[in-house]
Amino acid sequence: QLADPAGVPELTRGDVEAWLDGYLPYALDNGDIAGAVVVVVKDGQVLLQKGYGYSDIEKRTPVDPAGTLFRPGSVSKLSTWTAVMQLVEQGKLDLDADVNQYLDFKIPSPDNKPMTLRQVMTHTTGLEEQIRGLITSRKEEIVPLGEALKRWVPERIHAPGATPAYSNYATALAGYIVQRVSGEPFDAYIQRHIFQPLGMAHSSFSQPLQPALLAKMSKGYTKASDAKAKDYEFISLAPAGSLASTGADMGRFMLAHLQDGAYGDARILNAATAQEMHTTGQKSVGALNRMMLGFYETTVNGHRAIAHGGDTMYFHSDLVLFLDDGIGIFVSMNSSGRDGATGIIRGNLVRGFADRYLPGPDDIYVS
Repeated sequence: QLADPAGVPELTRGDVEAWLDGYLPYALDNGDIAGAVVVVVKDGQVLLQKGYGYSDIEKRTPVDPAGTLFRPGSVSKLSTWTAVMQLVEQGKLDLDADVNQYLDFKIPSPDNKPMTLRQVMTHTTGLEEQIRGLITSRKEEIVPLGEALKRWVPERIHAPGATPAYSNYATALAGYIVQRVSGEPFDAYIQRHIFQPLGMAHSSFSQPLQPALLAKMSKGYTKASDAKAKDYEFISLAPAGSLASTGADMGRFMLAHLQDGAYGDARILNAATAQEMHTTGQKSVGALNRMMLGFYETTVNGHRAIAHGGDTMYFHSDLVLFLDDGIGIFVSMNSSGRDGATGIIRGNLVRGFADRYLPGPDDIYVS
């Protein structure tokens, strides 16, 4: 079905399913990846949610987009940033205040330049980063959030507000601030104020994961051909990446952000707050794609987009929102695959989707 005489296909369930069916099974097989979930939303509705391959190779369990949980890795951060903005609009947090006023330990302020939540959300705190020990398969090695943050405070190696430098530590710090200011454990806060209003009944930051959800959790694999399921991954800096969620639940989250904080009768952000979150960019990089307040800018074919990717050891994901077009796409894979396959697959998926359904003004679609 064509949307106009130029030959651009209309984004319908039938067309996008046929396109995905023509790409993803081959890509997963070629990349040695056991399974994946894809969700496409458009104009306030889920257009398509579909599983590919297996969530458990040994049991030959197919991926269920509504029932199989994946680990979206750093896509988890979007929930943390949403929580921060909820407390900002309530007047409980100030994006430009010294974060130390919300903490029970001290973040150093070299040259009397304090760290702010605005810097945290745009990854311009200047903090050094390390990933050693970030993920463990041993439950007894999980460190409570506050303790993990106090055990090692990174050095400030860039001027604050100037140089983009991705920081899992700073994100976890924001989650700890949410916990302290709200008076609720971080995972409970997210459950109550984001997941429950949106009906995300199969999503959780809790570690260990609740048994009923763990029973629905996809296995993680190095390669599908190895067929050796890996242990559940625990992340001590939980706000930076410990989410477990289904594709269907991530669809609800996308719709809430595409609709400026509203989903059905629920609202997780005021419209003005959501728009501020989506459009306030970090300024020091000039004309390059910027960090918004938690999302990164990734305009495609002239279509404004905000996004976030995520990787654990075994799960690899991406979430992209085309704000002006009312379209979102989420993909998550449960294996690392061979030769960096997951990065290639998700990159080609988003690029191919945009080229097909959201071409630039000078692009000509050839079927």
